Amino acid sequence: MRQRHLHAAVTLLHSWSRPLVEGRLVRRYERFIAEVRVGSQVVRAHCVNPGRMEGIVIPDSRVWLSEAPGRALPWTWELLELDGRLLGVNTSLPNKLVGEVLKRGLLPGLDEATAVHPERAYGRGHRVDFVVERRGASHYVEVKNCHLVYPDGVGYFPDSVSERATGHVEALTRLVKKGVPATVLFTLQRDDAQSLRPSALHDPAFATAMRRAVRAGLTTRAIKLVPTLEGFAFGGEVPVDVEKYDVDATLPFARALEATSGWVRKDGGVSGQTLKRPR
Repeated sequence: MRQRHLHAAVTLLHSWSRPLVEGRLVRRYERFIAEVRVGSQVVRAHCVNPGRMEGIVIPDSRVWLSEAPGRALPWTWELLELDGRLLGVNTSLPNKLVGEVLKRGLLPGLDEATAVHPERAYGRGHRVDFVVERRGASHYVEVKNCHLVYPDGVGYFPDSVSERATGHVEALTRLVKKGVPATVLFTLQRDDAQSLRPSALHDPAFATAMRRAVRAGLTTRAIKLVPTLEGFAFGGEVPVDVEKYDVDATLPFARALEATSGWVRKDGGVSGQTLKRPR
């Protein structure tokens, strides 16, 4: 399995507090629960991911759980093996990892920070993930996590309509038009993406908002956060392309992954499996 362990020269951002426990995924249930076979028993783990998880809800795939004794669900689904690679599935981790990236000055243009402030309010009812104080100016940074990479080597965000993400981008656009520097920073919890695009297939409104934002002065960047059994490492940057592309060319990729997307409901039905293309 590729990237199972760290090499000595890799920049470690996060270490697991205790060794992860390996199991096999049984099913994703009611969106936020993963049922996992660990040894001879099936345990329920917190699935910290509100999205469709397109293409990565694969029964009997190898997964790894972290343990948090004392909680109602004492396990959390952290990693998945896909085609011999490890992927991170916990969407609460990227902000913590980006905080480390910013504090350590690993991103040119956002380095030499005098302070990094998480979760700052701005505008009318908006919050940004980070404000980086640098050279007497405040730089706003919004983090968006991407897990989906198609056979073309491109990461696509989001994997379903996200009005919330579009709202964030539109709010940042208003900010940059006033002369305030801002960045949307995409994170990929995997090491195989060569670039990233806003997905016009899954959410054309978000893709349009991103193009308008970049024209207004918003910066877009993407970094790889490489998962291993020791923790997460910084994998460097990949380019972001917000321009229009042949959306229909990616549709077969999405259709091929529908069976391994979504979750099982209490009534036995399935939600989030079929891609619903916005009109």
